[in-house]
Amino acid sequence: MENKRRDFLKTACAPVALSMFGISVLEACSSGDESAPSADVNSSTDSETSSTVTIDLSSSDFSVLSDIGGWKNYINKNLLLLRISETEVRAFSNVCPHQGTQNKWSHGDGKFTCSQHGKSFDDTCSGSLVCFTSAIEGETLKVTIS
Repeated sequence: MENKRRDFLKTACAPVALSMFGISVLEACSSGDESAPSADVNSSTDSETSSTVTIDLSSSDFSVLSDIGGWKNYINKNLLLLRISETEVRAFSNVCPHQGTQNKWSHGDGKFTCSQHGKSFDDTCSGSLVCFTSAIEGETLKVTIS
């Protein structure tokens, strides 16, 4: 009888533990049922070659980046863009490190905040958000996705 009980516990414990803990762990890291909004720029304002995204900063779609402190969630290319100075635009992945959300960002006080769960991330390249190399050449921003 003891062997039957032991065999039962061996086969039943893993599924029971997963059902108790696994679902909440999976839900905490999921991105939810939201669908991302449609692309917010025309294909004529950007191009992607291998691992470089090229953005025409003179396009009206990117006018928010003309002012220092201006930012844009460029959903079409999964980027958060932030104008730091006349010569620098920082580019980050717009995928929330906590829940994977891409379309619910706000920015203020040196932080990007994901409104999906309220977590904030520094807008420095040493923070939790993935930061990409970017360079401005005239009215063109080039972001190297690595």
